[in-house]
Amino acid sequence: MTVSTEIRDGIAAANAKFMDTFNRGDRAGMGELYTENGQLLPPNSDIVSGHSAISAFWQVAMDMGIRTAKLETIELEGQGDEAFEIGKYTLSGEGGASIDSGKFLVVWKKEGDEWKLHRDIWNSSMPASG
Repeated sequence: MTVSTEIRDGIAAANAKFMDTFNRGDRAGMGELYTENGQLLPPNSDIVSGHSAISAFWQVAMDMGIRTAKLETIELEGQGDEAFEIGKYTLSGEGGASIDSGKFLVVWKKEGDEWKLHRDIWNSSMPASG
């Protein structure tokens, strides 16, 4: 499926906003990047639903020392007001020290003129600690 330039550019802008918001430590802003019914499906955790809970989740991640998030799109498909993306992420701490890297799948929905994360699932590519 060929993805329109409008969708590709919209998701790229939304990912840039995600990285900027996270890298600024903007807890409240993180929740607003998701749809009203948005959900996180993090590893080793229950489903996290809604703006407030999503903001709180990302605050915990920031409090754990994660300072920057980098996202890279690998595959993108969509049409109309929905899209899905497969990509890679890298999380870093103080001084750029690598904390985690892995892959993600996001279901995107367009609300008004903005693409927002609707379902967000990821897992680490790092070996499990023993």
